[in-house]
Amino acid sequence: MNTVTNTKTDQSSTNKEQKPTNYPALYTLVAVFFFWGFIAASNGVFIPFAKSKFGLSQFQSQLIDSAFYFAYYIGAFLLFIISIAGKKDLLNSWGFKNGIVYGLMMSVVGAFVMFPALASSSFAFILAALFIIGLGFSLQQTAANPFAIALGDESTGSNRLNLAGGINSFGTTIGPIIFALALLGTTTLDESLIKALSLSTVQWLYVIVGLAFFGAAMLFRFSKKLPAMKADSTIENENKATWLISIITLLLVAIISMIFYQNTGDNVDHNSLTGLYLILAGIAVLVGSLLIANSVARKNPIGWGALKYPQLTLGMIAIFTYVGTEVTIQSNLGEFLKHLDFKNFISIQGDISYADFLQKLTNKEVEGFWASMTPMLVSLYWGSLMIGRWAGAISAFNLNSKTRTIALVIIPYIAFLVILASNYLAGVDFSSIKVILPYAAVILIQIAGFFFGQDKPAKTLLIFGILGIAAMITGMFTTGTIAVFAFVSGGLFCSVMWPVIFSLALQGLGKFTSQGSAFLVMMILGGAFLPPLQGKIADLVDINVSYWIPVLGFAYLAFFAFIVKKVSR
Repeated sequence: MNTVTNTKTDQSSTNKEQKPTNYPALYTLVAVFFFWGFIAASNGVFIPFAKSKFGLSQFQSQLIDSAFYFAYYIGAFLLFIISIAGKKDLLNSWGFKNGIVYGLMMSVVGAFVMFPALASSSFAFILAALFIIGLGFSLQQTAANPFAIALGDESTGSNRLNLAGGINSFGTTIGPIIFALALLGTTTLDESLIKALSLSTVQWLYVIVGLAFFGAAMLFRFSKKLPAMKADSTIENENKATWLISIITLLLVAIISMIFYQNTGDNVDHNSLTGLYLILAGIAVLVGSLLIANSVARKNPIGWGALKYPQLTLGMIAIFTYVGTEVTIQSNLGEFLKHLDFKNFISIQGDISYADFLQKLTNKEVEGFWASMTPMLVSLYWGSLMIGRWAGAISAFNLNSKTRTIALVIIPYIAFLVILASNYLAGVDFSSIKVILPYAAVILIQIAGFFFGQDKPAKTLLIFGILGIAAMITGMFTTGTIAVFAFVSGGLFCSVMWPVIFSLALQGLGKFTSQGSAFLVMMILGGAFLPPLQGKIADLVDINVSYWIPVLGFAYLAFFAFIVKKVSR
């Protein structure tokens, strides 16, 4: 009897000690996660729009991603280096709440700068505005992730992040559809509508986006439900690691600046190989420097901090590869869909140049079935990430084996129904939605991947990496619906890679975990390099051939999954 009583007392004490979740603050916070997803995924529609409207090459159009994701890297680097120089965590001194407010206000500036940028029709000016928006996103995301964890007990922090991630994925799902609807008044991407569209429509669209950011910033700033919140974590200053990251950053800034300078003027040589060489040089600088640094640090670890751990170094390259792969698949999807229409037209009508076909498409002399469905398919791609993340979140709950098995089958299809319903409510014609209904069969492949992964991070990453390779190769060597579904399914296989890579890369880092985490966040940089690399290959060879880039990306991720445990030991 006494034992039972004591147990109850201990349980009661434990319950009292557990920090309660601040749900009003959490619900306000997840609105920001929605914004990120909404705007970032909208680039998948803005890229083909900008390419058509401003007469860009595929390589130039992918510089939209470069500006956006390079800003993420620069933002994370600046926070890191300023904190090191000031000998205190800058974000921690502000508080997470203020960090989000400052980030939102920076994005407000970027959205408003898009007004004169679009008026000038200067591609360089547009990229600068997108860079400012990306800087704001970098600050928001750096502050919001630890904020979500701090809004309750640390033991339930992953659940709050899963909720926020699910809302973020919902934003990425409906973002392309709403953006296309607001831009063109329809959910189909019509070339003739793009050509006829007044840029003032796009200008005011970004003004509305800016006002939405401003409203969110004011909500955060004056909400009494949101505590300022700070953390006690510090970033270890290791001179050699800090100097290396600084030198890499200077070189990457120089490379990206040259790429932008050479590809945003009036007389751009689209056949020049310079852009390709610069992109490859940037990747070589980053990857080569990290591998050499780790090799040196393993012999003499003093001053290298987290970079002395091979799992962290290889994990940084994995995050770089993962983000680049995830972004490049959908960013080049719009061009692939035009190419697919072209192949279909050739098979029926006979020989014609691609340029003539695009002109006929613009003049509505030929039907562009797949190209018109770009917003819905970009939505399905990002929705595929939502499907995987919702399924991946099941493990965060204490379910018995049978319930977990049922949930792992049902939850992905609930997410798929959300995608279908979101598209329908956004105005997509049901005849178009019916085209993607067979995608339900593709989801079974991902579900099988989860079962074979057995909740083991490295095994899951290996399986999904192999499935990603298979999907991209299938897309390149088939046509029609099979090819489209194969490329879109890349979202299914990318869906759980971020948290898996993070957890594997940070194993055993001890006091260098915060520094390692900061370095991993910087590797969002992959979104700035792989999309233009694929775009350049598409210009020089063929959009179909260019999808070897995500094949190589998935291949490295499978390799990382295979070797990381051995390396960690």
